[in-house]
Amino acid sequence: MNRFLITAAALALTATSALAYGKATVDANEAAQASRIEQGRYNGELTRREYRNLKAEQDHILELERRAKADGHVSKREYHQIHDAQINASRHIKQESTDNQTSWYRRWLYRTR
Repeated sequence: MNRFLITAAALALTATSALAYGKATVDANEAAQASRIEQGRYNGELTRREYRNLKAEQDHILELERRAKADGHVSKREYHQIHDAQINASRHIKQESTDNQTSWYRRWLYRTR
């Protein structure tokens, strides 16, 4: 009986730490992506339209996270859905930042130096 309780406690602790790790990963990805988007806009790597589209995608991810947390528990399926959306968003940020389109701000900035 004691062995069963110890095993159950260990499994509960492992599950809790895995969910905490998942939340930390999601939050870290959100912060990093927001920083990359803002830096791309400031540097002129993102046009105004690209910036708006990427921000809308981030808002969609935040809405997914809000819905997942609505019942007080984020399931594995919900976590993977959010994580996959973040991976796609990261890919979109890279594509838009490196597509050789520059914003008016960047052209103006280099012209005035």
